[in-house]
Amino acid sequence: MDTLTRNALTVLQPGFTGTTAPAWLLRRLGEGLASVGLFGRNIASPEQLSALTAQLRAECGDVLVAIDEEGGDVTRLEVRTGSSFPGNLALGAVDDTKLTRAVARELGRRLAECGVNLNWAPSADVNSDPDNPVIGVRSFGADPQLVARHTAAYVEGLQAAGVAACTKHFPGHGDTAVDSHHDMPRIDADLATLRSRELVPFHAAVAAGTKAVMSAHILLPALDADLPATLSPAALHGLLRAPVADGGLGFDGLIVTDGMEMRAIAGTHGIERGSVLAIAAGADAICVGGGLADEDTVLRLRDALVAAVRAGELQEERLADAAARVRALARWTSGAGAAEEGNAPAPEVGLTAARRALRVTASPSFKPLAGPAYVAAFTPLANIAVGDETPWGVGAELARLLPGTETGTYGREEARASDVLAAAGGRRIVAVVRDAHRHGWMAEALDALLVARPDTVVVEMGLNEAPARGALHVATHGAARVCGAAAAEVIAGA
Repeated sequence: MDTLTRNALTVLQPGFTGTTAPAWLLRRLGEGLASVGLFGRNIASPEQLSALTAQLRAECGDVLVAIDEEGGDVTRLEVRTGSSFPGNLALGAVDDTKLTRAVARELGRRLAECGVNLNWAPSADVNSDPDNPVIGVRSFGADPQLVARHTAAYVEGLQAAGVAACTKHFPGHGDTAVDSHHDMPRIDADLATLRSRELVPFHAAVAAGTKAVMSAHILLPALDADLPATLSPAALHGLLRAPVADGGLGFDGLIVTDGMEMRAIAGTHGIERGSVLAIAAGADAICVGGGLADEDTVLRLRDALVAAVRAGELQEERLADAAARVRALARWTSGAGAAEEGNAPAPEVGLTAARRALRVTASPSFKPLAGPAYVAAFTPLANIAVGDETPWGVGAELARLLPGTETGTYGREEARASDVLAAAGGRRIVAVVRDAHRHGWMAEALDALLVARPDTVVVEMGLNEAPARGALHVATHGAARVCGAAAAEVIAGA
C-alpha cells in the first residue's frame, strides 16, 4: 500500500460493532489504521475488554484504543450498571482538585488495566447556559476558573495512569441551546467573551500537558462566519495551534474531531467532505463510528482523503503531518504504560467523591425512611452522548437498604401525580428528577405530588437550578450509580 493511502487510514478513528474485533478491522490495522474507538456496545466486562484490546494489539502493537469515558452520566466502561465515578459537575461542586485528580487517576488506572490508552475526556466546557441540552452535568460548572483548575487536575490524574487525555469540546460547547448531534449550534459571543470564558479551561488543559484536544461542531461567527470549529482553519490552526504570543493556545498535540456523523457535519457538508475540510483545517484524527460503524465508512473516508490530495484540495504534507501526530501519540502511550509511583488502586474514591458532592436540605421534621419506599423516577429523554441504556436513579440503591422498595418510571406522557400516588399506596414517595428546571412537565408533576404528599423526598440528579423542595431535598450533581448510592444512604439514614 502506498504512503498516501496508508496515511489516510492512519488519521481515522473508526468504531465497530460487537465485543470482538471483526476481520475487516484487523485487516485495516495491518494496512496502516492506527486508532480504534470503543463504545458501550463493545464492552461486556473488564475481562472481555482486556481480551478485545489484546486482540487489537496482536495486529498493531501500538494501536490507540480510544473511549468516551467521562465517568458520571457518560460511561462506556460501566454502561450496564452505571459509573463508579461521579461526573464533572459533582467534582466541581466539591471543588477539591486533589480529589478530582485522584478520581481521574483511578478511572485512568482501570482503563489502562483493560488496554484502553486514549480517553475522549475531560469535558472542559463552561456550562454558561443552564438550559444547554448536551453539556449540563458533564461540565465542572459555570465559573471559568473553577472549570480550568479541575480540567487541569483531571488531565494530570488521567495521564499519570498512562492514559492520554483528550480535552473537549474546543473552543467550548457550554453556551449552546442546540445539541450538535442533531443540528448546528451557533454561539454569538464576541472574541473577548470567548477568551475570558470558553478558552480559559483549554489554556489550563494545554498548560497541564493534555495529549489531545477534541474539536466541537459549533459555529462561532466571531472566529469564522461560515465553518464550524471542526472545519475551520481560523479555529484550529489560527487559535488552537497558534503561539500564545500571537493570541493562540500554543497546542502541539493531537487534534481529534468530534463524531463526524453528527448532524452538524453530516447534515451540512457530509462526512467525506467534512473529513477533508477537517484535516485541511488542522485536525489530525477523524472520529467516526458512533453511528456509522462499518468497513464501508472507513473506505469511503480513506478514499475521500486520497482523492482530495490528488485533486490538490488537501496538501499531502498536511495529511502526512496529521498521520505523524497520531503515530507520535501512539508511541507516547506505549511508553506510558507504567503509572506513576504510588498509583495504587483506590476503589472507594468514586463513592467518597459522590458523598462529598451531595447538597442536602431537610425540613426540621424529616426522619430517615425506615421501611419500603416508592421511587417515582421522572425520566427525560437522554441526549445521545449520555445514551438511554445506562441505568440511573436511586431505586436500585435504595432497595438494597430498604428491601421492598419499588420504582416506577414516568416520562413526559405518563407524569401524573395521581398515578404516582396510586402506585405508592401508603409508602413514602421518593421523587427522582433530572434537570427539573428545564422540563416544565416534570416540575408540574412534582408540584402536584408535593401538594398531595408534602412528606415526599426529592432527589435532583441534574443541575441543581430549582429551589429545594420536599421534606428532604438531595442534589447529587449527576446520575452516576455512586451518586444514587450516596443519596440512598442519606434517605435511609445509613
